[in-house]
Amino acid sequence: MKAAPIDYIEFKSTDLKKTKVFYNELFGWTFTDYGPTYTSFSESGVAGGFELTNRPIVNGVLIVLYYENLVEIREKVKSAGGTITKEIFEFPGGKRFHFTDPSGNELAIWSE
Repeated sequence: MKAAPIDYIEFKSTDLKKTKVFYNELFGWTFTDYGPTYTSFSESGVAGGFELTNRPIVNGVLIVLYYENLVEIREKVKSAGGTITKEIFEFPGGKRFHFTDPSGNELAIWSE
């Protein structure tokens, strides 16, 4: 299996409606809602989405990698010195987990 490519970029949003209007008017991005707290965007050059939050946005971008075998790559993350911050969970379209690298940067890895 080849290296895990960057597959998705996820931002936080304190107001999804304003966020969608902003990026649509500015760049022409289109959106698909997945319930009241999440929207994905397209027509941006890379796949991504916005997750609604009521917390202050400190690290507003989540880089999401793709890897076919989540259990295998989760173990590699831990062996390499990463810390699992969210165990594997399901979402519409697949499963993923979150981790931080040794410097504290948070990333996620997903699979179908």
